[in-house]
Amino acid sequence: MDKEITDLLTALIEKMGLLRSDLKKRGDLEKYQARIDRVEQKFSSLAERIARDDPALAKQLRTAWQMPGRSLAFRNADHQKDLKRQAETAGEPEGSADEEG
Repeated sequence: MDKEITDLLTALIEKMGLLRSDLKKRGDLEKYQARIDRVEQKFSSLAERIARDDPALAKQLRTAWQMPGRSLAFRNADHQKDLKRQAETAGEPEGSADEEG
């Protein structure tokens, strides 16, 4: 599956997991439990299907649903590493800029 699609799908599942967590913290989960259960059932079917082709992605999505805060923290850390790498490669073209001074 395309990386952009997997990133968007992971972010969507995280948001759904965060909403579920917020409902639970506020004590509103009981009110919406049937809907959340149906969403979880559909998500489980999706994760099982994805696991056939990409078990790592299925695990990533399950983490995003069950522990959205953790998933978000890992994605943010990866994003920060990518930004740092891009800055390092952009700041060091062919020669070293430090030697020009």
